[in-house]
Amino acid sequence: MIDRVRTLRRMVLPVVTVAALVVTGCSSGPDQPETVAEQFAEALEQGDAQAAAELTTDPAGAAAAIGDLFEGLGSASPEVTLGGTGDGNTFDLDVVWRLGPEPTAEPDGATPPETSEAPEGSAGEWSYRTSGSAVEGEAGWLIRWDPAVLAPGLTADTSLRYLRTEGEPASVLDRNGLPLMEQQVVTLVNLDATADPAAVAPVLATVVPSITTESLAADLAKAGTAPVTAVTLRDEDLASVEAQLTALPGVSLVAQTRLLTVDRELASPVWSGLAELWQDGQDASAGWAVQSVNADGSAKRVTGVDGTDPPDVRTTVDLGLQARAEAAVAPVSQPAVVVAVEPSTGAVRAVAQNAAADAEGAVALTGLYPPGSTFKTVTTSAALQAGAADPDTVLPCPGVATIEDRTIPNDDSFDLGPVPLHTAFAHSCNTTMAQLAVNLPADALSDAAAQFGLGIDYVTPGLVTVTGSVPVAESPAQRVESAIGQGTVTASPFGMAMVAASIVRGSTPAPMIVQGEPATADRTVDAAPVAATTALRTMMRETVTDGTATALRDIPELIGKTGTAEYGDNSEAHGWFIAAQNDLAFAVFVAGAGSSAPAVEVAGRMLRG
Repeated sequence: MIDRVRTLRRMVLPVVTVAALVVTGCSSGPDQPETVAEQFAEALEQGDAQAAAELTTDPAGAAAAIGDLFEGLGSASPEVTLGGTGDGNTFDLDVVWRLGPEPTAEPDGATPPETSEAPEGSAGEWSYRTSGSAVEGEAGWLIRWDPAVLAPGLTADTSLRYLRTEGEPASVLDRNGLPLMEQQVVTLVNLDATADPAAVAPVLATVVPSITTESLAADLAKAGTAPVTAVTLRDEDLASVEAQLTALPGVSLVAQTRLLTVDRELASPVWSGLAELWQDGQDASAGWAVQSVNADGSAKRVTGVDGTDPPDVRTTVDLGLQARAEAAVAPVSQPAVVVAVEPSTGAVRAVAQNAAADAEGAVALTGLYPPGSTFKTVTTSAALQAGAADPDTVLPCPGVATIEDRTIPNDDSFDLGPVPLHTAFAHSCNTTMAQLAVNLPADALSDAAAQFGLGIDYVTPGLVTVTGSVPVAESPAQRVESAIGQGTVTASPFGMAMVAASIVRGSTPAPMIVQGEPATADRTVDAAPVAATTALRTMMRETVTDGTATALRDIPELIGKTGTAEYGDNSEAHGWFIAAQNDLAFAVFVAGAGSSAPAVEVAGRMLRG
């Protein structure tokens, strides 16, 4: 099945849970009428329409009416109390329906308000009293069947249904108040077993070129006799093919409402979390109604509470930057992502993935990879804090070094000889960093990483993230590997964007994607010393002006650090670039890039716009 709508909106289909039935009897009337009334109530408690119906004078009619009532109110059973018996063989029932759903997930879309069963958040309570009577027959006492014994005004020609009611749907807005996602009408193009793929495919291919006769035939074959949804179309796509589709046998068009991005080309792993927050707001503000439905389909409201207008979801996403980031990663054939964070506030301004990355999941936020030389920001900070060197300390940068039985080469084994630390950093000397780290305390790198948010777990409303892991390096050999972002060190693109943001800010900001709702961290870590982060910013600027990122030296005030990270059998490498310009920090990751150059190119396309 192909879904033309690029959205992560979820839908809930309710299953209602109802409090258990309590039956009490305090009648002064005959025992037998009271007993049959109690049995009738007990059967309703069990949700057993047939058992309740067998206690009436019209079992067939009663079974249908009771079954329709349970189905229409979406509840297994009400709470019923036998209020007592009156003169003769009459009795009263006090009935309480606790109408509240227990949702199940349906990933794509929702039906329009006033036509769907009520999802979570629109629970209501409907209480009423009905009256009935019992008659004695040859087989004993029975309930004289009248649908009104179930609910006031219910007749053989009417039924009841429980609905959700809503106010105007909210919007998801970007940081400037521009609409990012809105509820829109879409149309499902459904095919049954009689549809001819050869007739349908050419029509749909005019709006979705990837649809073929073979793909539709395969979908239908897999479904057997069940219908399949071939594609979901926005209104602008449907307009050009609606007449043709309607004329084809076996094709049906079903309208639904869904939360969609206003710009259909935008696709980000953050949309799903924002859609869940939007749905939470819809549910919390929803009301409910019980309608009496006539045989001709006309209906009137019996009871309920109106829904209110839910609040808009105001995000920190910058639509312009998001669009530039998506355009920047789109041409890359390998999985490529960008995560951009505002250092001063922690606001997530953009999260972009290309199609290849989308196929692997939300890798921008939760994918874990060796960070390679971008981790030298952490190693350098740890060395500065330990007093192992300062930016001007002259250190060796040989092309290859053997340290603790580990042979560490520079890229293409370049050899700078003795150089100041800031030069070794700007040119990304592996050998220099490995030698610095080998004499550090076991926890120096993990502690320095935590100062930049790496290895911290965040709970962020609307956003699921993982930053990475920097285990304590117990042995010198482990410290050698960790120093250059290899070994057991892992980071997500989100985690490395937090590192860049922390270096700019001087402390780690709490990430946030909904305005006014910052994350909570699993632990509090003191910021790195000001001297260390100040020195890092200077060295990262030199990386752009005179080091490994000179392809971006035309971009004013840009600071950055490139990274190449080997993986697997070390024959392949990922490409990284973390950077900041003023109050924008970001990480670029390109899987299997072989070097940092593709990541640097992505950054350039995004920044130059």
